[in-house]
Amino acid sequence: MPFTPFHMGPGLLVKAVVGRRFSILTFGIAQVAMDIEPLLGLIRGATVLHGPTHTYLAACVIALLVAALTPRLCRPMLRRWNKELLFFHLPQLVETASFTPAPVIVSAFVGALSHVLLDSMMHADIAPLAPWSTANGLLDLISVRTLHLFCLLSGLFGVLGWLFVGRQRSPVSAGFRG
Repeated sequence: MPFTPFHMGPGLLVKAVVGRRFSILTFGIAQVAMDIEPLLGLIRGATVLHGPTHTYLAACVIALLVAALTPRLCRPMLRRWNKELLFFHLPQLVETASFTPAPVIVSAFVGALSHVLLDSMMHADIAPLAPWSTANGLLDLISVRTLHLFCLLSGLFGVLGWLFVGRQRSPVSAGFRG
């Protein structure tokens, strides 16, 4: 299903573990970008929803585009997010509004490549190694139920970890210039 929130679970877990070295916004934008093709396929009634964009090769191209666009797209969203956090007295969760290249690039690639990986386990119309191979060796590696449970639990632990780590660091509200 396009734009599934399940893909965000592993990203939230990574965010909890590595903190500011990972951009959850960039990761999320990569998830949405990866599912533009299936969305258009659903609208058109296509028989194959996961075509060329759901390959590791195309995911790398999409990741580069997302990394290039993220700072412009995310600054206004992040400013709003930070204002909401301050309003609700959660300054420990405020994120810096500057986007350094390394976290943005890493997050875009993790987002796009993990999307192909996760979708490869449940969608028969994916050839993740195309154009070199049409095989999908990950299909049915685990059940869809188990995959969804993994994504859901990683998201839950990720949010809890992010909140816990945020409580441990000193508030950054004084440094926020949103």
